Amino acid sequence: MADPLPLRPEDRPDFEAVLRRALTTTDIRETLDADPSGRAAARLRRLVLANADEIAAAAHEEYGAYVTLRAAGRPGAARRPAAGTLLPALTVLTPLVATASAAALLVLGHLLRLTDARDALTGSLITAGWVLTLIAGVSALLAFAALLRTAMRGGDDSVHAARLRQARLDWQRALLERGILPRLRRYLRADPAAGPPAASGRRPHL
Repeated sequence: MADPLPLRPEDRPDFEAVLRRALTTTDIRETLDADPSGRAAARLRRLVLANADEIAAAAHEEYGAYVTLRAAGRPGAARRPAAGTLLPALTVLTPLVATASAAALLVLGHLLRLTDARDALTGSLITAGWVLTLIAGVSALLAFAALLRTAMRGGDDSVHAARLRQARLDWQRALLERGILPRLRRYLRADPAAGPPAASGRRPHL
Protein backbone atom coordinates (compact mmCIF):
# COMPACT_ATOMS: atom_id res chain seq x y z
CA MET A 1 0.00 0.00 0.00
CA ALA A 2 1.31 3.46 -0.88
CA ASP A 3 2.40 5.76 1.91
CA PRO A 4 -0.20 8.39 2.89
CA LEU A 5 0.25 11.78 1.31
CA PRO A 6 1.66 14.40 3.69
CA LEU A 7 -0.68 17.29 4.36
CA ARG A 8 0.01 20.00 1.80
CA PRO A 9 0.45 23.63 2.87
CA GLU A 10 -2.63 24.77 0.94
CA ASP A 11 -4.74 22.28 2.91
CA ARG A 12 -3.57 23.38 6.36
CA PRO A 13 -6.38 25.96 6.66
CA ASP A 14 -8.94 23.20 6.01
CA PHE A 15 -7.29 21.04 8.67
CA GLU A 16 -7.47 23.88 11.20
CA ALA A 17 -11.12 24.56 10.29
CA VAL A 18 -11.99 20.91 10.95
CA LEU A 19 -10.07 21.09 14.23
CA ARG A 20 -12.15 24.10 15.30
CA ARG A 21 -15.33 22.14 14.56
CA ALA A 22 -14.02 19.18 16.51
CA LEU A 23 -13.30 21.35 19.56
CA THR A 24 -16.98 22.34 19.62
CA THR A 25 -18.09 18.70 19.93
CA THR A 26 -20.22 18.31 23.05
CA ASP A 27 -18.05 15.87 25.00
CA ILE A 28 -14.80 17.66 24.18
CA ARG A 29 -16.23 21.10 24.89
CA GLU A 30 -17.61 20.00 28.25
CA THR A 31 -14.30 18.42 29.20
CA LEU A 32 -12.32 21.52 28.26
CA ASP A 33 -14.74 23.72 30.21
CA ALA A 34 -13.41 22.04 33.37
CA ASP A 35 -10.29 24.16 32.87
CA PRO A 36 -11.50 27.79 33.04
CA SER A 37 -8.00 29.10 32.28
CA GLY A 38 -8.21 27.78 28.72
CA ARG A 39 -4.73 26.29 28.91
CA ALA A 40 -5.98 22.76 28.29
CA ALA A 41 -7.70 23.83 25.06
CA ALA A 42 -4.61 25.67 23.85
CA ARG A 43 -2.38 22.72 24.72
CA LEU A 44 -4.74 20.33 22.97
CA ARG A 45 -4.78 22.47 19.84
CA ARG A 46 -0.96 22.66 19.77
CA LEU A 47 -0.69 18.88 20.08
CA VAL A 48 -3.06 18.28 17.19
CA LEU A 49 -1.37 20.82 14.91
CA ALA A 50 2.06 19.42 15.76
CA ASN A 51 0.90 15.96 14.64
CA ALA A 52 -1.19 17.10 11.68
CA ASP A 53 0.43 14.77 9.14
CA GLU A 54 0.01 11.73 11.36
CA ILE A 55 -3.60 12.58 12.17
CA ALA A 56 -4.45 13.36 8.53
CA ALA A 57 -3.19 9.90 7.55
CA ALA A 58 -6.38 8.45 9.05
CA ALA A 59 -8.25 9.91 6.06
CA HIS A 60 -5.54 9.20 3.48
CA GLU A 61 -7.89 7.59 0.95
CA GLU A 62 -10.26 10.55 0.82
CA TYR A 63 -7.35 12.99 0.86
CA GLY A 64 -5.60 11.16 -2.00
CA ALA A 65 -8.78 11.24 -4.07
CA TYR A 66 -9.24 14.95 -3.36
CA VAL A 67 -5.65 15.86 -4.25
CA THR A 68 -5.73 13.76 -7.43
CA LEU A 69 -8.98 15.32 -8.58
CA ARG A 70 -7.72 18.80 -7.81
CA ALA A 71 -4.49 18.20 -9.75
CA ALA A 72 -6.45 16.84 -12.73
CA GLY A 73 -8.17 20.18 -13.22
CA ARG A 74 -5.02 22.31 -13.23
CA PRO A 75 -3.36 21.29 -16.55
CA GLY A 76 -6.55 21.98 -18.54
CA ALA A 77 -6.89 25.42 -16.96
CA ALA A 78 -3.25 26.16 -17.80
CA ARG A 79 -3.53 25.06 -21.44
CA ARG A 80 -6.78 26.79 -22.25
CA PRO A 81 -5.48 30.39 -22.54
CA ALA A 82 -2.52 29.29 -24.72
CA ALA A 83 -4.73 27.25 -27.04
CA GLY A 84 -7.36 29.97 -27.25
CA THR A 85 -5.30 32.86 -28.63
CA LEU A 86 -5.18 32.50 -32.44
CA LEU A 87 -7.72 29.82 -33.36
CA PRO A 88 -10.87 31.57 -32.06
CA ALA A 89 -9.86 34.78 -33.85
CA LEU A 90 -9.45 32.89 -37.11
CA THR A 91 -12.77 31.07 -36.76
CA VAL A 92 -14.54 34.40 -36.28
CA LEU A 93 -12.69 36.47 -38.89
CA THR A 94 -12.54 33.91 -41.71
CA PRO A 95 -16.32 33.77 -42.39
CA LEU A 96 -16.59 37.56 -42.27
CA VAL A 97 -13.66 38.18 -44.63
CA ALA A 98 -14.69 35.40 -47.01
CA THR A 99 -18.30 36.62 -47.14
CA ALA A 100 -17.30 40.21 -47.80
CA SER A 101 -14.79 39.20 -50.49
CA ALA A 102 -17.27 36.84 -52.13
CA ALA A 103 -19.94 39.53 -52.25
CA ALA A 104 -17.52 42.04 -53.76
CA LEU A 105 -16.28 39.63 -56.44
CA LEU A 106 -19.77 38.46 -57.39
CA VAL A 107 -21.10 42.00 -57.66
CA LEU A 108 -18.10 43.10 -59.74
CA GLY A 109 -18.32 40.06 -62.00
CA HIS A 110 -22.01 40.48 -62.66
CA LEU A 111 -21.58 44.22 -63.30
CA LEU A 112 -18.92 43.43 -65.90
CA ARG A 113 -21.21 40.84 -67.43
CA LEU A 114 -24.01 43.46 -67.70
CA THR A 115 -21.64 45.66 -69.68
CA ASP A 116 -21.25 42.82 -72.17
CA ALA A 117 -17.69 42.20 -71.03
CA ARG A 118 -17.44 38.49 -71.83
CA ASP A 119 -13.70 38.17 -71.30
CA ALA A 120 -11.95 35.64 -69.03
CA LEU A 121 -11.69 38.16 -66.18
CA THR A 122 -15.46 38.27 -65.73
CA GLY A 123 -15.76 34.49 -65.45
CA SER A 124 -12.79 34.34 -63.08
CA LEU A 125 -14.29 36.95 -60.80
CA ILE A 126 -17.62 35.12 -60.60
CA THR A 127 -15.93 31.77 -60.06
CA ALA A 128 -13.73 33.20 -57.31
CA GLY A 129 -16.80 34.74 -55.70
CA TRP A 130 -18.58 31.40 -55.54
CA VAL A 131 -15.45 29.70 -54.18
CA LEU A 132 -15.20 32.31 -51.43
CA THR A 133 -18.91 31.81 -50.70
CA LEU A 134 -18.22 28.09 -50.17
CA ILE A 135 -15.25 28.92 -47.92
CA ALA A 136 -17.41 31.30 -45.90
CA GLY A 137 -20.04 28.59 -45.38
CA VAL A 138 -17.50 25.98 -44.30
CA SER A 139 -15.70 28.37 -41.96
CA ALA A 140 -19.03 29.42 -40.43
CA LEU A 141 -19.78 25.76 -39.67
CA LEU A 142 -16.34 25.37 -38.09
CA ALA A 143 -16.91 28.47 -35.98
CA PHE A 144 -20.24 27.07 -34.78
CA ALA A 145 -18.54 23.77 -33.89
CA ALA A 146 -15.86 25.64 -31.95
CA LEU A 147 -18.49 27.57 -29.98
CA LEU A 148 -20.35 24.33 -29.24
CA ARG A 149 -17.14 22.69 -28.05
CA THR A 150 -16.39 25.66 -25.81
CA ALA A 151 -19.87 25.45 -24.28
CA MET A 152 -19.47 21.71 -23.67
CA ARG A 153 -16.05 22.30 -22.10
CA GLY A 154 -17.61 24.86 -19.76
CA GLY A 155 -20.13 22.20 -18.72
CA ASP A 156 -17.29 19.77 -18.05
CA ASP A 157 -15.63 22.39 -15.84
CA SER A 158 -18.84 22.75 -13.82
CA VAL A 159 -19.04 18.99 -13.32
CA HIS A 160 -15.40 18.89 -12.28
CA ALA A 161 -15.92 21.73 -9.81
CA ALA A 162 -18.90 19.92 -8.26
CA ARG A 163 -16.91 16.68 -7.95
CA LEU A 164 -14.01 18.60 -6.41
CA ARG A 165 -16.26 20.21 -3.80
CA GLN A 166 -17.73 16.81 -2.90
CA ALA A 167 -14.27 15.25 -2.63
CA ARG A 168 -13.20 18.05 -0.31
CA LEU A 169 -16.25 17.53 1.90
CA ASP A 170 -15.66 13.77 1.98
CA TRP A 171 -12.07 14.33 3.08
CA GLN A 172 -13.07 16.83 5.77
CA ARG A 173 -15.74 14.47 7.10
CA ALA A 174 -13.31 11.53 7.23
CA LEU A 175 -10.67 13.73 8.83
CA LEU A 176 -13.12 14.81 11.53
CA GLU A 177 -14.54 11.38 12.32
CA ARG A 178 -11.50 9.13 11.90
CA GLY A 179 -8.63 11.49 12.56
CA ILE A 180 -9.12 14.53 14.76
CA LEU A 181 -11.94 13.45 17.07
CA PRO A 182 -10.32 10.15 18.13
CA ARG A 183 -7.00 11.91 18.68
CA LEU A 184 -8.58 14.68 20.75
CA ARG A 185 -10.31 12.15 22.99
CA ARG A 186 -7.09 10.20 23.38
CA TYR A 187 -5.22 13.33 24.42
CA LEU A 188 -7.96 14.24 26.88
CA ARG A 189 -7.84 10.82 28.50
CA ALA A 190 -4.09 11.19 28.93
CA ASP A 191 -4.30 14.76 30.32
CA PRO A 192 -5.48 14.79 33.94
CA ALA A 193 -5.46 18.59 33.98
CA ALA A 194 -8.36 18.66 31.56
CA GLY A 195 -10.71 16.68 33.81
CA PRO A 196 -12.65 13.52 32.97
CA PRO A 197 -14.30 13.32 29.54
CA ALA A 198 -18.03 13.64 29.46
CA ALA A 199 -20.28 10.75 28.49
CA SER A 200 -21.83 12.44 25.47
CA GLY A 201 -20.38 11.50 22.12
CA ARG A 202 -22.32 13.69 19.73
CA ARG A 203 -20.37 14.93 16.73
CA PRO A 204 -20.97 18.13 14.81
CA HIS A 205 -22.56 17.89 11.42
CA LEU A 206 -20.01 18.75 8.78
